Amino acid sequence: MLWHCFMQCHTHFWQPMLIKELTSNYYQTGKVTWIGIRMLRKEPLIAVDRISIKMGIGLEGDHYTSENGKRQVTLIQKEHIDAVCSFLNRKELHPSLLRRNIVVSGVNLYALKGKNFKIGNATLTYTGECHPCSRMEKDLGRGGYNALRGHGGITASVLEGGEIKLGDAVKALSTHEY
Repeated sequence: MLWHCFMQCHTHFWQPMLIKELTSNYYQTGKVTWIGIRMLRKEPLIAVDRISIKMGIGLEGDHYTSENGKRQVTLIQKEHIDAVCSFLNRKELHPSLLRRNIVVSGVNLYALKGKNFKIGNATLTYTGECHPCSRMEKDLGRGGYNALRGHGGITASVLEGGEIKLGDAVKALSTHEY
């Protein structure tokens, strides 16, 4: 009976508005817990406390800077690193092994799909998922690639440059904020 009422009262016309509202609600802001760059391809990441980020380019000093590219910055959740540790039966995993630039905690990065977001005073936009590469098998050991599948984080491009530092808030922006 309740389902029948729901189906009659909620036509397809109303559902997009409901989804839009649902995907705009965030319980809390996240925070930056680790930042890393690598100067050259295939080199280890170097941890830094703060970094300049340039509009349309990416992180200053990182080898992956690219003008107007979709992969200017890579981000991963600390909570997903913990899941990968569990899958690999490890107590901890240094973020540099995952080859992502920024680790955040307290916010679901996948919920930022189709959104702009702020980290420190920089504004980024979600451009896609950051899938694992074959190096994960080498760097994390047997099963590393599969452990990271679905937990690899996201890629972003920079809409507005600035500075990002450890402890900075990660906050989704509403459409009128950018």
